[in-house]
Amino acid sequence: MPLTCVSLLKGKPPEYRLAILDGLYQAMREAFDVPEDDRFMTIDEYDKGNFRYGENFLGIARDDDLVIVQITVNNTRGLEQKKALFARIAELLAKNPGIRPENIFVNLLEVPKENWSFGNGIAQYA
Repeated sequence: MPLTCVSLLKGKPPEYRLAILDGLYQAMREAFDVPEDDRFMTIDEYDKGNFRYGENFLGIARDDDLVIVQITVNNTRGLEQKKALFARIAELLAKNPGIRPENIFVNLLEVPKENWSFGNGIAQYA
């Protein structure tokens, strides 16, 4: 059950933002075996004054098309699956909506399975 939060600068059209969410979902389905319809995603847009980033941190040239993706997942996946996810996200988002891989920043937050409630006040995985 990934919970995906995307941050970017304001000004991108709805189709661009939808392509990001669709690409992330496809990558998670392929690399993390996320079930169909397990799609919980948000996008937050920021004014320039509220969106800061390291333009060359770790020698990676970023610009104002930077997309920051934070995905909260169960702590059940290994290193190879994580690497596959990062690579697939970069590949898919480069194709559509055309984001340079340098501008795709991904952070995984891993939590125990019992930390989720999908509704009805029940810890479905506990």
